[in-house]
Amino acid sequence: MNVLSGDVRLAVQEHGDPTAPTVVLVHGYPDTHAVWDDVVALLEADFHVVTYDVRGAGASDRPREQDAYRLDLLKQDLFAVIDAVSPDRPVHLVAHDWGSIQSWEAVAEPGARIATFTSFSGPCLDHLGHWLRKRPSLDHLRQLRRSWYIVAFHLPVLAPLVWKLGLARRWGRVLQKAEGVQRPPATTLKRDAVQGISLYRANIRARLRNPRTRRTDIPVQVVQPVRDSYVDTRPLDLERWVTTLRRRTLTAGHWAPLTHPAAVARMVTEFIDDTAPKRDLVVITGGGSGIGRATAVAFARQGADVVVSDVDLDRAEETAAMVGGHAYQVDVSDEEAVRKWAAEVAAVHGVPDVVVNNAGIGHSGSFLSTTTEQWHRVMDVNLWGVVHGCRAFGELMVERGEGGHIVNLSSAAAYLPSKVLSAYATSKAAVFMLSDCVRAEFAPAGIAVSTICPGIVKTGITAATTFSGVGEREQARKQARSSRLYALRGFGPEGVAKEIVHAVRTGKPIVPVTAEAKAARVLSRFAPSTLRAVAKWDVI
Repeated sequence: MNVLSGDVRLAVQEHGDPTAPTVVLVHGYPDTHAVWDDVVALLEADFHVVTYDVRGAGASDRPREQDAYRLDLLKQDLFAVIDAVSPDRPVHLVAHDWGSIQSWEAVAEPGARIATFTSFSGPCLDHLGHWLRKRPSLDHLRQLRRSWYIVAFHLPVLAPLVWKLGLARRWGRVLQKAEGVQRPPATTLKRDAVQGISLYRANIRARLRNPRTRRTDIPVQVVQPVRDSYVDTRPLDLERWVTTLRRRTLTAGHWAPLTHPAAVARMVTEFIDDTAPKRDLVVITGGGSGIGRATAVAFARQGADVVVSDVDLDRAEETAAMVGGHAYQVDVSDEEAVRKWAAEVAAVHGVPDVVVNNAGIGHSGSFLSTTTEQWHRVMDVNLWGVVHGCRAFGELMVERGEGGHIVNLSSAAAYLPSKVLSAYATSKAAVFMLSDCVRAEFAPAGIAVSTICPGIVKTGITAATTFSGVGEREQARKQARSSRLYALRGFGPEGVAKEIVHAVRTGKPIVPVTAEAKAARVLSRFAPSTLRAVAKWDVI
């Protein structure tokens, strides 16, 4: 199908049921409509999907004049396609790279027949121009470093020559090596790349020098591939210009439509179905009391949707009622139960953005007085509970491809040995090392891992702590004494929750909480013999 925009003929492709909602996909430079082929295959069952070769690319006409590639003419082309393929209904617009840049031009046009806009790796040049006028920062320097090629494209003769003399022939290998792209480039690549340089020369300097005020009430979803080597839209203050905005990240490089078509199609579909701003989903184990409950409250205050679990359903429901969240009864030591719960959370609420593996129990006693059964119980909850949570939810987060954050509750006891905390300290040291290992494994998926190491914190764990080698009356006495000592410290679970929220916001990997935890961390690194001496004390 051909569509005329002025005197330029545009090659248009249609897929799926024409009576279904229309989705128009706009490609970037130096691509053709084929960059969307794998995404089209996933969308066409539910939508009327339209792609087209922009002017100067693929099977569309190639005006020779540089001015023929101005944004106002590219906008005119897009509107011509929309009028041809969906004359009576607004369309859902999805664009990548330069397709996004020209689509922003249309989205900011009053009265545009666009229902939603999803942008991958392409800013509005006017928004970018306003942002560049702000006080210089590291973000400005990073973007300038990413944009080296734009300067190259403005060099006369050189840029076209590079494409003609070999880059076009090697482009497929470049993409495969850089991002793992397997699809061969279009046969028209050399001509597309050379002609497409006019996109940069006709628009970049003009728009960045004199940015206009460009606002829109159309719901916009901006997806930033976190490994994009060319564009980073995250620093842009888009909230200033867009009334309804959803920001998302994707663990991919610049050519996400080629390398992650399933994630791209899912994000597009989810936004078409629900344009409301997305709230972070936070899952917390052991959320019925103490640090878990305080963490639920802290994230809820940040606007998150909170899911808590606990072995005590009544306590979990109390927390859920406090934060407007959701409660489940789960024993984290049971792998099958955790996996079933993770699957239910994903089905009902979605894949979480943050998982806090907080559930734990206390135990005190010498090594010889701690029974094998007690060792198993402590390790099953404190270590295996974290393992099960990391695995069940980590698999879902990796598959989703949008990154996330896992928070594992360790303890200062992880690096502060004590002769009366053999089982407990060992379990928390294992969580500390597990977190280091998982952090390295999950980093390529964009999933951060933080290890939280509280010191003496006033929570209910002391009242429930078990003691080896003592009778019931002596255990009750020790529990009461421990609770009094922890209460005298005066540091509540809210302080730990604050540090957890901060760790998620900043990506901090290891977080000692309380002065004694921080001091012990320093000593463990620079004066470990001091801690070995302290380990001999009877502290509980």
